[in-house]
Amino acid sequence: MQTQAPSVSLIKANTYEREALRESIVTLLEPLGGMAAFVKPGQRVLLKPNLLTGARPGKECTTRPELVYVIAQMVMEAGGKPFLGDSPAFGSAKGVAIASGYQPILDELNLNIIDFQGKRYQTVNQSFNHLLLSKEAMEADVVINLPKVKSHSQLVLTLGTKNLFGCVPGKMKAWWHMEAGKDANRFGEMLVETAKAINPNLTIIDGIIGHEGNGPSGGEPRNLGILGASTDVFALDRSLAAILNVPPQDIPTVAASLRNGLVGELTEIDFPHLHPETLQIDNWQLPDKLAPIDFGMPRVIKSTFKHFYIRFIKEPMGAYGRS
Repeated sequence: MQTQAPSVSLIKANTYEREALRESIVTLLEPLGGMAAFVKPGQRVLLKPNLLTGARPGKECTTRPELVYVIAQMVMEAGGKPFLGDSPAFGSAKGVAIASGYQPILDELNLNIIDFQGKRYQTVNQSFNHLLLSKEAMEADVVINLPKVKSHSQLVLTLGTKNLFGCVPGKMKAWWHMEAGKDANRFGEMLVETAKAINPNLTIIDGIIGHEGNGPSGGEPRNLGILGASTDVFALDRSLAAILNVPPQDIPTVAASLRNGLVGELTEIDFPHLHPETLQIDNWQLPDKLAPIDFGMPRVIKSTFKHFYIRFIKEPMGAYGRS
């Protein structure tokens, strides 16, 4: 039985002005059935932006509030109940959101923000049998993933798959950095497993202005003029790698999705609007030097954290996920 090719919608977009951005999002989602294809009345809809840090406002380290506003508004119009959630690397989700200019949209749309730090559920699979994910993320009726196009000092690029790492509670993020050690491939595999477990219904990537160089926060803004969307986060990431002219094998998350047969070549993806070839970016700046996954943490810290994990966090719970 032949499976249907994943569809990746790619368009040009050059402004975050609300009305123009809304028109762009409507065009972007039209081949996928529009927002009503994903959201039904009464459903709780997690909007998962990239809320990395509020320390560099204006440097395009986070998903733009204008994009979140338009998506939240469209979710409400479809009858859904949107809320924001993340587990930032630095600070609280609400603190990062406010520092990144989200307060006006939170007030206008009465949006709630949840920090993914609370009760945890265990997702079981063969290789990562202690991968714990946020209860709030797993219990959402619909997940709309809203990543930012950025270079990454450990993973080369951070796109849709990596953004879902924010559904791992904060302390567990540190655990996985240490568990992977200096093995970027294993870390990439873990991120792919996280994305499979969360299984976002829709991913919309913010590439109007990206963040290049020593990302995810130490680089600089770069105008790209791109928006992308897909129900298949792995196909979307594969397509963005082609746009940025980065070999997929060099990006641990994309390489892992290829190894696991979750995505194929560009010829196996349907592009209803623009093809990556027509959107290619010249001289996208990658990090000067890749950093180790474990941040070079001393052995004693790793040992202490492992003890803490086993004693207080790891719970013998079964697999858990959205239907």
